[in-house]
Amino acid sequence: MLKRTHIASAIVMAITSQFAYAQEEQTQAQKVDADAIEVIQVSGIRGSLNKALDEKRASVQIVDAIVAEDIGKFPDNNVVEALQRVTGVQTTGRGAGEVSQVSIRGLTDVHTTINGRNIFTGSGRDVSLQDIPASLLSGVTVYKTRSADQVERGIAGSIDIKTNRPFNFDGKKVVLAARGIYSDQPDKIDPNISALLSNRWEVDGAGEFGALFNISYAETHYRDDTITAGAAFPFFTDKPATGYSPYSRVPNNDSQGNLIWQAGLEGGLPTAPGSTLNVDGVPTEYLIARDAIFGTSFSGIRKRPAASLSLQWAPIDTLEITAEGFYTGYENDSQNAMWFSNTFENGNGNIETPTIFDGTNVIKEKQAIRAGGFQSGDSSAEKTDSYLYALSSKWQASDYLTINTEVVYQESEFETDFFAMRFDRVATGLDVDFNDNDGMPGIAFWDDPNTAVNEADMAAIDNWNAGTLYDNGGGNRGDSLSFTFDAEYLFGGTYLDKIKFGGRYESRTAEEFTRTQDSGIANTSLAQLIELLADNGASGDGSGVVYKVEDYLDGRADVFDSFISADGGYLLDNANVIRGIYGLEGEDKYKTFDIDETSYALYTTANFFLTENISGEIGVRYVSYEQDMSFTAETGTNTNIFDSSSANADVSKVLPSLMLNWNITDELVGRIAYTETLRMPNFADLNALQYWTDPLTEGAIYGEGTGGNPELKPTESKNYDLSLEWYFADSSSIYAAYFKREIEGLVVPGRKTVVREGNDGVTRPYVLSAPVNASNGELSGFELGAVYFPDNLPDMLNGLGLQASFTLLDSSQYTPDFDEAGNISGYIDSNMAGVSDESYSIVGIYERESFDMRLSYVWRSEFYTGNEAAIFANPLQFWSRPEQSLDFQFSYDVTDDFVVTFDATNILDDVYQSYYGKGNDNLFNFSNGIYSRTFALGARYSF
Repeated sequence: MLKRTHIASAIVMAITSQFAYAQEEQTQAQKVDADAIEVIQVSGIRGSLNKALDEKRASVQIVDAIVAEDIGKFPDNNVVEALQRVTGVQTTGRGAGEVSQVSIRGLTDVHTTINGRNIFTGSGRDVSLQDIPASLLSGVTVYKTRSADQVERGIAGSIDIKTNRPFNFDGKKVVLAARGIYSDQPDKIDPNISALLSNRWEVDGAGEFGALFNISYAETHYRDDTITAGAAFPFFTDKPATGYSPYSRVPNNDSQGNLIWQAGLEGGLPTAPGSTLNVDGVPTEYLIARDAIFGTSFSGIRKRPAASLSLQWAPIDTLEITAEGFYTGYENDSQNAMWFSNTFENGNGNIETPTIFDGTNVIKEKQAIRAGGFQSGDSSAEKTDSYLYALSSKWQASDYLTINTEVVYQESEFETDFFAMRFDRVATGLDVDFNDNDGMPGIAFWDDPNTAVNEADMAAIDNWNAGTLYDNGGGNRGDSLSFTFDAEYLFGGTYLDKIKFGGRYESRTAEEFTRTQDSGIANTSLAQLIELLADNGASGDGSGVVYKVEDYLDGRADVFDSFISADGGYLLDNANVIRGIYGLEGEDKYKTFDIDETSYALYTTANFFLTENISGEIGVRYVSYEQDMSFTAETGTNTNIFDSSSANADVSKVLPSLMLNWNITDELVGRIAYTETLRMPNFADLNALQYWTDPLTEGAIYGEGTGGNPELKPTESKNYDLSLEWYFADSSSIYAAYFKREIEGLVVPGRKTVVREGNDGVTRPYVLSAPVNASNGELSGFELGAVYFPDNLPDMLNGLGLQASFTLLDSSQYTPDFDEAGNISGYIDSNMAGVSDESYSIVGIYERESFDMRLSYVWRSEFYTGNEAAIFANPLQFWSRPEQSLDFQFSYDVTDDFVVTFDATNILDDVYQSYYGKGNDNLFNFSNGIYSRTFALGARYSF
């Protein structure tokens, strides 16, 4: 194991110490130089929080940390759930059985590393944190400021995930853990198991060796149910313009081709009673209503195997060589059952008068006759395999010079197959309440008494016809070879104490593949399709093509209890038979883009003292990226290859950094920092290909087009941070920070209208959306955090503690509005996506000798999440209502080596809701989702 000499350790102590402890010099040096000691695992919640505070206090940068409470025990189901208790971190996306999205101080562009190494999935630039099992981790550090010696990516910050290594332990270590996790929505119990085997030993004449193997496997069954009120459009009143029917939808253009109203406006159409639109030159009153209502029941099973291997060798005291491998796998088989119904009038206005929200022209309740609808069932089979291999060395070349080198190779491949089928019908009629219960819509279909079948029964096979088949697939892959060199020279002078310099080179590739085809089948009922499947050799009697959803929405909405859709798994299992019935053949995937990126970085930092108590670091990082891009489009037998010479990009930037730390007292530390970071465009956003989709729903006027932009530039940020940290007792601290981010070149969807002939032979307008650097933003905020374990409590209360955090954010982003030609017609000052103005967490802790427990509550205010598709209506923005979560964890030590655990997540079982337009949570409610609660029992044995 690498050990510095006493002189070197003393110098490191003097340089990196940001505080004054009243302890011996030897103890101080051990605390500061983490490479000079074995890591002693401190079990229990208080011990882990104490270690996290030590890391925060000793850092030159502004950081927060989470440390595993014991070997193999991370406090949550996944890393993202653990991060939601970190000050300044917000999480969302509680779907498919887990929390999946994380932002730091409101920004989602988070750079992720493992043991300081950049990591990604497929052709992306990042890795999904939830793909990394918590059982493999020893800790997580959240960097809110960045030193010049770190990778420059990630405007929000950087999250470094630390895995275990054999030299972290004194000798042999074995940890076996297993949990059974029950999810209430799918009503399933899933396994989560892990094992860690580690040892180290001396070999005469060859030094010290260590080997560690860590393996993990987890399964998750999930089910999410949603119901959604569709986009808002203008409708005629009972007194329509000449030539139009009562309560019919107002077209975008009049009979002369003049624009009546434009879709996709940021603020939406006026909602005041009596508002008018100009129809053929006549001011005409209108009402605003939703064009549709729909819902889903999304279920499946996800499997995540993972493993890490770490081999360490210290042939002499001043040299340490580490070889490591890291694997994460992901398999997901899902069934999405969707129902969809139009809600506009096809019965020439022969309906009751709609109910209007008071003081508006917005419809709350209405009827519709002969509204078209469909049920869609699809299945996705997804698989990812990611590998990382690293070889590194740390050499103490002298008492003053340390050299670190590392070569890393990683590859990741993702593939998916998707099959979907629609069942279609025209409903007799319906009653719909777009906001029946605090954002939750309700709907009831009518039964025609003149027919034998009950048209109100959404699960009746006789109500449905066979519809369009969608047979798609895709995938992407990426690999990377990188080399880093870092050197650190210790001066120990009065003012200049340490200089660090080095560089990083990376060669990266990213490729993407796709296949897509669809076909309809005419004049075929669902019952007839079942017969065709049986006659053509599909499995069973063909009825397996029908999937039935029971207990839809768990009775929380005024809707039907069950409905049917196509069974996506059956479609995949009988793909060739079904393709034959629909006149299709299997297609191979073809490459859509291939990007080669070469980058390198050079940096230098200097640690200095201005006075005895004021120290800091100044640095500069130079980065350069070169990209060679080629794109391929395939339509039938035609292939269009874009000239790669016209799709090259070069980016070079100089990124300075400055950090000052002031030991105001022995307990009080102040920090100030200025840094610059950048985010390179996502590879998929660079794809120059354009994909066109004909209208998918009845009455839709516009088709959709999507594409990328190979001319995208990096998004850049200037970052200002100021913090104050008070370490007033052992394991107790209060800390506060103010920060500001000035961001240029944010990527937003640009759009324009293109008139073209569709795949169905109809010439119509299509709204093309493609990313552009057309927005700037500013984010500022204040965060406050505390960890407190009071002393001198009565014996029964001894062990009580509190962990709390609060974040206040203020964001603004100038978002462009586009006219039909794609020109920017103006800017609207809006919030930045994903930013809640306020969020907080409170964790109550109670720890005794034989057990510990914690109850965690997390809350965040409403937040802007993104924009609706531009072909749809007004308002354009999506907002989420406030979100909260309550989790519980309990651990009991049966013996010193055997521990049992219980935990529960999402205890409050809330409905997660979104809406159109800021402040419109009731008037323009949108989606409602219910997700699983989980309850888990586990055991861990270590020796």
